[in-house]
Amino acid sequence: MQYLAFFLLDSDPTAAIVALMAIIPIIILVCLLIILIPFWFILKKAGFSPWLTLINIVPLGTMILLYVLAFSDWKVVPAPQPIWQQPQQPPYQPQA
Repeated sequence: MQYLAFFLLDSDPTAAIVALMAIIPIIILVCLLIILIPFWFILKKAGFSPWLTLINIVPLGTMILLYVLAFSDWKVVPAPQPIWQQPQQPPYQPQA
């Protein structure tokens, strides 16, 4: 907070601009990682190459990748449906 107050009190705005130019790339990198890591795992589990995640870096790339995921056949083997069987029990013997 001290640094922010220092920049606001400073009459020369170049120091604030230089500080923002150093902080903005870090913020962009963090936002990219927040988007890229989940897409990496989604593509890997869907049977696609995880490197398709890099399409997100291109403008409108996330929309393109979502359309690819939505309308393509996933190369995943479907899980077999469990067949429920009633446990074997001896026949009921009524008491006389």
